[in-house]
Amino acid sequence: MEKSMNRQPQHLAWHETLEIHELVAFQAIGLMKLKKAIGDIKDQRLRTIYQNTISALENNLQDLLQFYAIAPRADATNIMELDSGFYAGDLLALAKTSVRNYAIAVTETATPVVRETLTNHLQKAIKTHADIFQYMYDNGLYPAYDLQQLLENDMALANKAMEMDF
Repeated sequence: MEKSMNRQPQHLAWHETLEIHELVAFQAIGLMKLKKAIGDIKDQRLRTIYQNTISALENNLQDLLQFYAIAPRADATNIMELDSGFYAGDLLALAKTSVRNYAIAVTETATPVVRETLTNHLQKAIKTHADIFQYMYDNGLYPAYDLQQLLENDMALANKAMEMDF
């Protein structure tokens, strides 16, 4: 019994791999958006905040991508076309965040009409999430049932985001 307790797995757990996937995908898209927008920022203080955020996100992605080497997967390499999924991925991130934010807000309501309004908004956010997920899945942009492909896509997206000029 003691022998099995001392065994250290040689890979990440599935659930932590999926959390890292969510962080990488969200931050890579955010990084791309910041890099596209920074040229329009005229206020030097705000531009500095953007530059610091860009640097921090690049560091975050480099740190997180190191864990992909020990993520559970089979052997294959098939990378999605990045540009076609950027806007869809951005909308997916917005939909996920909206679902989470509305779900939390509903639990903080005391006024019935506010609860009803937030619940209606939550249902719309869930519908948006379902629609954009299905679009991405149907077009090979979000291989949700293929962890290996999902991680390959993350790595390609994160690397593209880090390589973008700004």
